Amino acid sequence: SLAQVIMGLAPLVGKKPTVEHLLPLFLALLKDEKPEVRLNIISNMSELNQVIGIDMLAQSLLPAIVRLADDSQWRIRLAIIEHVPLLAEQLGKPFFEDSLSDLCMTWLADKVYSIREAAANNLKKLTETFGEPWAKKNIVPRVIELKKNTNYLYRMTALRAVEVLASTNKPALLHERLVDLVIEMSKDNVPNIRFRVAKCLQEIAPCLDSGALDKARQTLDKLTDDPDVDVKFFAARAVEAVETLESS
Repeated sequence: SLAQVIMGLAPLVGKKPTVEHLLPLFLALLKDEKPEVRLNIISNMSELNQVIGIDMLAQSLLPAIVRLADDSQWRIRLAIIEHVPLLAEQLGKPFFEDSLSDLCMTWLADKVYSIREAAANNLKKLTETFGEPWAKKNIVPRVIELKKNTNYLYRMTALRAVEVLASTNKPALLHERLVDLVIEMSKDNVPNIRFRVAKCLQEIAPCLDSGALDKARQTLDKLTDDPDVDVKFFAARAVEAVETLESS
């Protein structure tokens, strides 16, 4: 396609011709009515960055990319999300906070599951890039907000986000507020949330200190008496995993 050909020319012609002649075409193609064209430009953005540099990319293409973050085609949104870790690392904290931070959190409540899942998975890389204090300030409050959402699917994303944050090996993130959040959600009216709580506690158990692990175990014990058969099943399985962990 034309988009792929133009993107392939950038490394060959160098920075100045790319900025003068190709960059206006990139911007125009980002507004193309065909989602496949917009997707090709976004998917090859790293090649463009290598040629023109992150400063020029931020000044010229990033505003257009931010506009596409709300694109009606979910695959376009997904392609942008997949480039967020690279942008975060290269833009640095101040610029990222100004342009993309809020978007990353908004995607956690996207109507499309694949977008919510990808946004949750990105939380690990963002935490590793910007550090634990940044995550406490920018990520944890937004995860807690999801718990209050009336749509249970978004509440489910909160639990996935907790699992991702647990994988960063930064226990303070969990122990400050997130363990309590998961335990509170064990009282959710929706059975799917409650059995997801059991699975989440099993997943994060190896990251918990003794006090938090004890609270998790008490919660799981209660869920084994849940009226829903699936909740009871996953809670019992989680209890076995925690018992194995405690005896090891």
